[in-house]
Amino acid sequence: MKFFRFLKYLLCITFSFLVLSSPVFAGANVAVKGEGDEVPSYVRSNITGFDFHGEDLHLSSIAGAVARDADFSDVDLHGTTLTLSDLKGSNLNGIDLTDTLSDRVNFQKTDLRNAVLINMIASGFSYAILDSEDQRNLCEIADGINPTTGVSTRESLECS
Repeated sequence: MKFFRFLKYLLCITFSFLVLSSPVFAGANVAVKGEGDEVPSYVRSNITGFDFHGEDLHLSSIAGAVARDADFSDVDLHGTTLTLSDLKGSNLNGIDLTDTLSDRVNFQKTDLRNAVLINMIASGFSYAILDSEDQRNLCEIADGINPTTGVSTRESLECS
């Protein structure tokens, strides 16, 4: 009888150790785009300084993520949700943010040269809903032509 109690106790301790010592993975969760295609999700993740250069992250979500000083250059993020993200100081040169929901995003000191910002909701340019004060501020510094779309930055902002 004592032997079975001891065995039961030993099994409980062993099982508890295995469960509690299992690794917990941080970072991207995964959703599915289509059959067999995984979509990374960085919702509420700390991805500060990550290098995503040239990756295909379309339809993913970076909502609520802290992504300061990250490299998103030449990344396909069309159809992505960026709501409440902190992208301060990130490299967004050549990024595709077409059809992206990006309200309340911190774009301070980001490099948006050559970015495609068509149909962005809340902070985009062409056909976008943009706060009038933000539009005036952007029009003061807007310059150049987007090499991908061929549209003047001032024109896409509807600067007067």
